[in-house]
Amino acid sequence: GMSRKERLNAIVQSMDKFYYQYGGIQLVVIDGIADLVKSANDEAESVAVIDELYRLAGIYNTCILCVLHFVPNGLKLRGHLGSELQRKAATILSIEKDEEPAQSVVKALKVRDGSPLDVPLMLFAWDKEAGMHVYKGEKTREEKEKRKERELVNVARDIFGRQTRITYIDLCEQLQQVLDIKERTAKSYIRFMRERDIITKETANQSCFVIGSYNLQRNASCP
Repeated sequence: GMSRKERLNAIVQSMDKFYYQYGGIQLVVIDGIADLVKSANDEAESVAVIDELYRLAGIYNTCILCVLHFVPNGLKLRGHLGSELQRKAATILSIEKDEEPAQSVVKALKVRDGSPLDVPLMLFAWDKEAGMHVYKGEKTREEKEKRKERELVNVARDIFGRQTRITYIDLCEQLQQVLDIKERTAKSYIRFMRERDIITKETANQSCFVIGSYNLQRNASCP
């Protein structure tokens, strides 16, 4: 078989060939980017590979789609390779099993300059007649809102698990850091969290937020 270095060279040479042959490249799919490195935990190697792909996307003015598995039982991308991809990627999409076993759901985890929690939840499934996976539409708006609420409740619990109160500026900064979003999106999430009573202003100090009654009600109703 080909060595890791040979695989990357093959991608580079193919992109160069097809760019001139067809007058441009619309999309490159690397199904298994971990196959380009010896170890997903090798920081130097991971940085070098992602930098090279980033450079190629710029040179050929195209989109490079990389497939990387999450760590088992989690939503964290594998090793240093995952961390570097997370930092450099314009978009990160997660493909998960839907409640309907025959279908898979696509969720946005990161959207550069946008709100991942406001992207529709897209569905696809295997079609026997077509002999391939086909698009099955979107989940309802209500389900998208439920996902947004659930994710922001989890973030709020995490933040307020470390501190009992927080200022608007600090909350905005923590949301940007945790969810990898821009300030504008963080502010819209704070509005959403206040509307759903996930967070609320502290009675004694209106410049601070505390955990809202949404969480208290849910905790009280838990067995």
